[in-house]
Amino acid sequence: MKVKTILVSQPEPKIENSPYFDLQEKQKVKIDFRPFIHVEGVSAKDIRQQKVDLTKYTAIILTSRNAVDHFFRVAEEMRFKVPDTMKYFCQSEAVAYYLQKYVVYRKRKIYVGKRTFSELSPLIKKYKDEKFLLPNTDKVKPEVPETLNALGIDWKQATFYKTVISDLSDLADVYYDVLVFFSPSGIESLFHNFPDFKQNNTRIAVFGNTTIKAVEEKGLRVDIAAPTPETPSMTMALEKYIEKANKGR
Repeated sequence: MKVKTILVSQPEPKIENSPYFDLQEKQKVKIDFRPFIHVEGVSAKDIRQQKVDLTKYTAIILTSRNAVDHFFRVAEEMRFKVPDTMKYFCQSEAVAYYLQKYVVYRKRKIYVGKRTFSELSPLIKKYKDEKFLLPNTDKVKPEVPETLNALGIDWKQATFYKTVISDLSDLADVYYDVLVFFSPSGIESLFHNFPDFKQNNTRIAVFGNTTIKAVEEKGLRVDIAAPTPETPSMTMALEKYIEKANKGR
């Protein structure tokens, strides 16, 4: 079965040199983007009900760009002027770089992990006397609280934003050769929108073990999986599959 159309369950990349656009051009396939889930902010009132007083914290743990946006949004709603002495612990360079949208980078105390949350923990441990706030989503990976509890620090987690299922009803009669998923929430959204979904000849591409598990639990077939040593990115995995499937077109 040849591949002509692909639906990626994420927003369209904003950068012009995205590997998805290169893939589309090189393999002559049509790639559409549509977020199956989206993020909605939690109100300052709801955060107060979680017994969060921003004046009590000396350090913020930021795991994503969403966490950055919603921390500063809530601070503004609460009329809380974030002090210059605030320490920021960012899970990755991408998160730290994004923080510049809100603070003057060189004038702040910013500590950056490599990529995973566990890689950030040694930095947090160095400053174990701080009072840490983790502004996060309602769907937190279990390793995050486990890691922080193991460090024996003073910390609090609060839901600043929620992951919400998007309305995909306009896609009811649209068929794609490949559907691409990056999280169990994407699979949840698929079945929320289309409870009677049957895979048939649709190929499913999946990133990460937790997403693979979510696909298999729904009785679906994983046709393309990433990351692997051969194909560390989703676009590489797609390209490898398309080249094989479209041979002799």
